[in-house]
Amino acid sequence: MRKMVTSRVDRLLSAMGYGSRSEIARLARAGGIELDGVVLTDVAARVALSDDLPVRMSVGGQPLDPLPGMVILLNKPLGMTCSHKEDGPLVHDLLPDRWRRRRPPVSTVGRLDKQTSGLLLLTDDGDLLHRIISPRRHVRKTYRATLARPLTGREGEVFASGSLRLEGDEKPLAPAELQVISDREARLTITEGRYHQVRRMFAAVGNHVEALHRESVGALTLPADLAPGEWRLLGEDEVGLVFQ
Repeated sequence: MRKMVTSRVDRLLSAMGYGSRSEIARLARAGGIELDGVVLTDVAARVALSDDLPVRMSVGGQPLDPLPGMVILLNKPLGMTCSHKEDGPLVHDLLPDRWRRRRPPVSTVGRLDKQTSGLLLLTDDGDLLHRIISPRRHVRKTYRATLARPLTGREGEVFASGSLRLEGDEKPLAPAELQVISDREARLTITEGRYHQVRRMFAAVGNHVEALHRESVGALTLPADLAPGEWRLLGEDEVGLVFQ
């Protein structure tokens, strides 16, 4: 259960990206904010941040956005970057524009490079973000890789050894699990998040990743009915799967 706290209406809506506090006040005077079906004009009023507030409150005729602490599961398409500022298509372009103005900001939980697709989490919960990416948590990430050359049969042993050292790294990788799908396709599960790790691991054994898709984080898998570019909010139980 979310800890019950209250917030001024103008402060809450401004932090959720709806506009400045003066803009929120103007919207309220115009009848654009309702709570329990009643127009709310006093933006200094305090509301309880209960789980049902997005159902009870509307802004501009639309239900209130998710409260702070939301977690988003996105099927990241190819060609998009996990940044707020880089040129070109960004994963944040797939979300409502006002979410860019939320405080705390909506950030990706780790990154998938431009040429990697699949399961990407985003959240405005900084504590949760750091719990997931912390090396101490050993959260599993599973990728499906399509390779340029056939597997030799020794990759699984090398990746599981815990002694593989990537070029430029002083510390060897933690053991990783390889599942062979075909001679040029494999599923790799890692518990670290080093820069381009999966691509560099296959390069270290003389191969090249031609396509890479993240299928799961922990026990949370990418739904088959979530098309590239689509996203949905996660419930608490689903978020818990990340740590399983």
